[in-house]
Amino acid sequence: MKKLMMIAALASLTACSKPDAAPSEAATEATAATPAATTAENIAADGKPSVGKFKITSHDGKVYMEEDKADGTYVGTLDGKVVETGKWEQKDPGTFCFTKDTKDAKQECNAEKVEAGKWTTTNAKGEVSTVERVG
Repeated sequence: MKKLMMIAALASLTACSKPDAAPSEAATEATAATPAATTAENIAADGKPSVGKFKITSHDGKVYMEEDKADGTYVGTLDGKVVETGKWEQKDPGTFCFTKDTKDAKQECNAEKVEAGKWTTTNAKGEVSTVERVG
């Protein structure tokens, strides 16, 4: 009987306790606004964070430098001159997407993989470029 009274007492205490407050709208918005590069899924094809500096040798032999920043933006240079800027998103280690800072730009995604130590990125046209992490 004592056990039954203890269980009843615990049940009534539980019923009287207040549930945890739901997160505020501001907290939910702050979480949604977290920069792309700080989320756990932003792992590049090489298994390291997507944020960083990369040397990209295009299918036609041009060598670009690209910096993917923690705020979700990128800057691409050729011969030391900025040739492209935009926003990036790492959907998964094998899918890197970007949207150029140009009028009416649409998001483009490249398939990425590392095979035999070589990191490649392939665009929608099937053009393959190599990627090297720098610094």
